[in-house]
Amino acid sequence: MSKAQADTAACTFLAELCERLGRDGPMPVDRFMQTCLNDPVRGYRQKSQTIGADGDFVTAPEISQVFGELIGLWCAVAWEGMGRPAPLRLVELGPGRGTLMRDALRAAKAQPRFLEAATVHMIEISPPLRRSQRRLLLPQSEAMERAPSITWHDAFDEVPAGATIVIANEFLDALPIRQLVHHDGALRERVVEAASGGGLRFAAGPKVDYASETPPQGAIVELRAGEEELFAALAARAAPLLALFLDYGPAGASFGDTLQAVRSHAYCDPLAEPGKADLTAHVQFGTLAGKARTAGLAVEGPITQAEFLGRLGIVERTARLMATNPHRAGEIETATQRLVSPTGMGQLFKAMAVRSPGLPPPPAFG
Repeated sequence: MSKAQADTAACTFLAELCERLGRDGPMPVDRFMQTCLNDPVRGYRQKSQTIGADGDFVTAPEISQVFGELIGLWCAVAWEGMGRPAPLRLVELGPGRGTLMRDALRAAKAQPRFLEAATVHMIEISPPLRRSQRRLLLPQSEAMERAPSITWHDAFDEVPAGATIVIANEFLDALPIRQLVHHDGALRERVVEAASGGGLRFAAGPKVDYASETPPQGAIVELRAGEEELFAALAARAAPLLALFLDYGPAGASFGDTLQAVRSHAYCDPLAEPGKADLTAHVQFGTLAGKARTAGLAVEGPITQAEFLGRLGIVERTARLMATNPHRAGEIETATQRLVSPTGMGQLFKAMAVRSPGLPPPPAFG
């Protein structure tokens, strides 16, 4: 789709949403996010190029191959701690272009028994991203001596039974959120409505019950039901199970509006051009850990991404990669700094693991 076609589609989508909201009434924020991201024709996840320098944003696996390599070795060592179960279901939620899994499997060749036990399961609903993942992963799989089979699914519950390791990098932030706003002495659903002069705007909707602490007047509470659903699905699988989450957000619970839209590597108005920008919100890791425990899972972390990668040896791995590729040494070092620097991704991004209660803590968390 050309830029002109994309712009026309976005204008049409905005007009359709305005007409729908005018006819059916305001839409809660979570439904608005779901619509903008997953509409089967004009939703953001139908875009052919979203990740990378020519897309809208860049994730850690795209910044440095070291990130995916360390995750792959983490999985192999964690599998040892699980008792080397076979078969092992190695699952990635929201796998982007497939870069993390490509680098993880390449690094895991150092542990051939792990690859022999593993089958790979990619949970992806975006048709363009599935095509990218296939282009990247299948040729590598064909070239590997002990390549695990790779299967694509629409949902986690489609993964066959068996011991499971789940990797989710920047997956939770894309789950739709509800927003409650403290307005006129009560908590109300924050909604999106058609503005009288055209376009969209936020508004305070009907009152809602909220059992937790009441925020200050004007403050916003964000709720993400998809987290409970995911942990329920994880807990329902037979042990052993281990899942690693890497995402951005505060370590504890907090109030505030974190809904954001990103397009062409810049923040933009989330209501301006539906379907053209990625919509996400910060993950509240303290609340997330509580949800996992409620589901019956043991929790490790959260710790900062800098601490997690540091414990896995990112400095040493980067030094070896620089020595092997001296002509790219500056580029490799800059990429690693971006992953671990407090002014980059090192502090804002967190790592948290959940596991079957009988398992030992996984690498970097023990």
